[in-house]
Amino acid sequence: MQRGKFITLEGGEGVGKSTQIRRLIARLSDQGREVVATREPGGSPGAESIRDLVLRGTADRWSPVTETLLMYAARRDHIERVIAPALAAGRWVVCDRYADSTRAYQGAAGGVDPAFIAALETYVLEDVRPDLTLVLDLDPSVGLARATERAGGEMRFESKGAAFHTRLRQAFLDIAAQEPARCAVIPASGSPDEVEALIWSAVQERWHG
Repeated sequence: MQRGKFITLEGGEGVGKSTQIRRLIARLSDQGREVVATREPGGSPGAESIRDLVLRGTADRWSPVTETLLMYAARRDHIERVIAPALAAGRWVVCDRYADSTRAYQGAAGGVDPAFIAALETYVLEDVRPDLTLVLDLDPSVGLARATERAGGEMRFESKGAAFHTRLRQAFLDIAAQEPARCAVIPASGSPDEVEALIWSAVQERWHG
């Protein structure tokens, strides 16, 4: 059986990933694809328990290194129980955040040594890496305003301050520039319909161009 495709959506707070994931899944499903929607941190029962630890509480609840270890513990369980089995069964997986978020949040914005994160990637991800990563790009001030409007209890990262979120945005753009074959930067300032069209164009270019 042919391995399924793995698509991730990345970006800072409030860029609209959740909305666009729903729209992308609908498009893929209309084409007859069997799609698994998932998220990080989380996506499996064990990883969802870790999500509660990571996303709730004060901004300084965990050090960046501790956050990194928690993220990768959650990620390994997610891979083993959800992502890898789905791909092996020929399903497409669309994931809200993945390893690039750790590179950006805990690495570039949080100050964790990139070599430490790269070592974790090697041993935890193995060959479970995205075929396409869509980086939704938006001015952090706009994204944070959106995120605050929809906020529930998960506000640790939103509360880290403007400088953190400026570094975060640049980190995602740097990742996309370093891996252009995998990543597509999607301007996220337009309407949901406009952003959806840009995403679908990137997907079609990847597999139908």
